[in-house]
Amino acid sequence: MNAPGLKPISREGVPAALQKAHRYRILNDPTAAESICLDVLAVEPDNVDAQVMHLLAITDQFVHGHAADLHRAEQAVARLADEYKRAYYGGVTLERWAKGILNLGAPGAGEVAYEWIERALERYAKAESLRTPGNDESILRWNTCVRLLERDPHLKPRAAEAWEPSFE
Repeated sequence: MNAPGLKPISREGVPAALQKAHRYRILNDPTAAESICLDVLAVEPDNVDAQVMHLLAITDQFVHGHAADLHRAEQAVARLADEYKRAYYGGVTLERWAKGILNLGAPGAGEVAYEWIERALERYAKAESLRTPGNDESILRWNTCVRLLERDPHLKPRAAEAWEPSFE
């Protein structure tokens, strides 16, 4: 028997579907939330709320440390039409990836996560330059990253490797 195919949802069901996706994110079931967002995007590909929720549902899965999740998230960021949203949510993606690496606790994780946070800060700085008056979310994320760097002693730049030439 072949696997059953996907069934499309109705346009009228989109608002309720997005509410369910949000609920599944809150219930810590990001794969269900992502699936619902994909259903919404199949009928409304330009639905910004679905695009953002889809991206966030993917980043909720970063706790597993699968590079394929990061790739899917980067693709979702690239599909955002608004330059500010691409910068801001690109920063969110990198910040969450850094936290996922840090939480895995592998040797050198703090140094690798530090580099990802630096990249997130670059995106937040870009978003800040593109923001509308009163929109401080990129500043809030920036400050969260800076405080994380200040508080976690494992987050540090890689030590420069000493290299000495051989004169043999």
